[in-house]
Amino acid sequence: MKSEKKIKKKHYNDNFAIGYINITIHGFAFVNIKGFQKDVFIPKNKTNRSLEGDLVKIIFNKKNRKGIKIEGEVLKVIKRKTKNFIGILKMNFQYNSKYGLVIVNNNSIHVDIFIPIDNFNKYNHNDKVLVEIISWPKKLKNPLGKIIKVFGKSGEYKTEIFSLLEEYKITYEFPKEVEEEAKKIHSKEIYDINSEIRRDMRNINTFTIDPFNAKDFDDALSIRKLNNETWEIGVHISDVSHYIEEGSFIDQEAYSRATSIYFIGKVIPMLPKILSNDLCSLQPKKDRLSFSYIFNIDNKGKILKNWFGKTIIQSNRRFTYEEIQEIIDKKKGDFHEEIYNLFLFSKILTKKRLKNGSIYLEKIEVKFHLDEKKNPISLDLKKNNDAHRLIEEFMLLANRKISEFVSLNFNETPSNKLFIYRIHDKPDFQKIFLLKKIIEPLGYFLDFNRLKTSINCLLKKIKGKPEQNMIENLILRAMSKARYSTKNIGHYGLSFFHYTHFTSPIRRYSDIIAHRLLSYYLKKVNNSFNKTNEKTYKLKTMEFYEKQSEHCSYKERLAIDAERDFLKYIQVKYIKKFLGEEFYGIITGFTGWSVYIDLLLFQTEGMVRLRDIKEDYYVLDSNNYSIIGKKKRKIYHLGDKVKVKLIDVNLERKQIILSWIDELDKQENTKK
Repeated sequence: MKSEKKIKKKHYNDNFAIGYINITIHGFAFVNIKGFQKDVFIPKNKTNRSLEGDLVKIIFNKKNRKGIKIEGEVLKVIKRKTKNFIGILKMNFQYNSKYGLVIVNNNSIHVDIFIPIDNFNKYNHNDKVLVEIISWPKKLKNPLGKIIKVFGKSGEYKTEIFSLLEEYKITYEFPKEVEEEAKKIHSKEIYDINSEIRRDMRNINTFTIDPFNAKDFDDALSIRKLNNETWEIGVHISDVSHYIEEGSFIDQEAYSRATSIYFIGKVIPMLPKILSNDLCSLQPKKDRLSFSYIFNIDNKGKILKNWFGKTIIQSNRRFTYEEIQEIIDKKKGDFHEEIYNLFLFSKILTKKRLKNGSIYLEKIEVKFHLDEKKNPISLDLKKNNDAHRLIEEFMLLANRKISEFVSLNFNETPSNKLFIYRIHDKPDFQKIFLLKKIIEPLGYFLDFNRLKTSINCLLKKIKGKPEQNMIENLILRAMSKARYSTKNIGHYGLSFFHYTHFTSPIRRYSDIIAHRLLSYYLKKVNNSFNKTNEKTYKLKTMEFYEKQSEHCSYKERLAIDAERDFLKYIQVKYIKKFLGEEFYGIITGFTGWSVYIDLLLFQTEGMVRLRDIKEDYYVLDSNNYSIIGKKKRKIYHLGDKVKVKLIDVNLERKQIILSWIDELDKQENTKK
């Protein structure tokens, strides 16, 4: 083929090829070769001690009728993708009296690793360990390894946390030089009272609203009535960039981490706690430096005036979401007039945002309560309430207005347009089409001609229905992933043409970038900014900020994946206590050998093997996203409600195993 002719000989010739191998759980493999349209099949006994992701050299041994090479054999491993794996140590020696086993419970390796019994007195059966492959003798079917780190007993909280951090290459402890630098920053005076750069807001009622267990308070709100028609509202964000000098040890470490990670019961902060939980945190009754968006708004929700700049604030009180919700409901309590008016303004902002096409997706959040030993003892299924929405709307507004301010006011030259945007592309049409096909048997529809409005109508219709969680997840999967970029394409989901992340600099490095850039632009138009003794920020190239944007986006996805992985561990550990009990669930997916069920009571997914369904022999109908019984021709679709029994859990693999009990009346499923 034409494309194949352009490939250099180092990738392949008539008999040999070089590529990356993908080994299935069944042992056979496929090698991806640059320039080939299809991967080359490698039989199970021809992988020659290669592992998932290795760069290998293969020899071709079979072609199809058209002469296209379709099967090969691995000659040698050129480069290992990795030599280190995390797994569970088994010391029962049932395979070989000379070795123990490390079983790796993910798809990164298809064989167990033998560990020589020397020095086994250091380890225990079922320890979770980091093992390094040191050799793979031809006489053995398994590689040999050595244990280089022990995390603890498999299944325990600390063990799972620290092994997960290792797996995702997430740094936990801060380097000594970073901690020392943080202490020096903390020991300095936090502000210069005579500085002309800062607007003094300490005499205005101000408060923070956060989860009950939060310690890093990024944002605060202030509000005061100017006259019968006008209010002044301030969105105050911790001025982290004032303390974190670009290029310093702390700045380099914060950039490397790029985000705080929130596990159940533990936070891996982006900044040392002496800063994130103290100096930079907008704590009550303490003077704090902030970067603020202050605006005047009339009673109809029209914004009359905008101001951006540095401030000094003092929070009057720290509120939890629960306390704010109670004040909204009862219209009494501390600062109830200010809070209720903020609530009314937030409702106006929400209405305007939805009218402009913003998608209104509210996911149920699973909140676990842990005991003293960090074991899950109970859970709550929580949705955002008015208190959450109040904060959300003002943060969305601040992020939008700051982005607009930079984008619309500094356009003399291309360099002056430099900014970091939070962008969200249009959804993938194929995924939206798939969503449409899946929901139609459930009685729902999508209109491609007015997609956002149609999605919002769908979200309203499914509210409170058993299939709500499944359809919301399908909508999320159909959407593009939001990311950071210097190239602004707008935010599809929010229907904002200009949007950034500015409001969480304690936990997101992207926001520190936005703070630095806004400071630079304000100095161009604000004389008082130029009188400050702060160092002048020097604008970098577009390529510099784009690289930082890509890094922040990558680290964000990594953090989300790690958080979800740990949540699944907690969910499986919690549900184990319900073994033998029956539950209702919604069918959320099919494979050729299993059905996935979302357990409504827990909002977590379990699996039923098709072969374990006794009422009939079921086969997958992939075109219609359903399974069909061979004898009775009964059909189960995605979204159908079924009854299942919890029969087993595998904590190491984070799997929930269910058995099929009965189908509910189809009429009940179709009631909307």
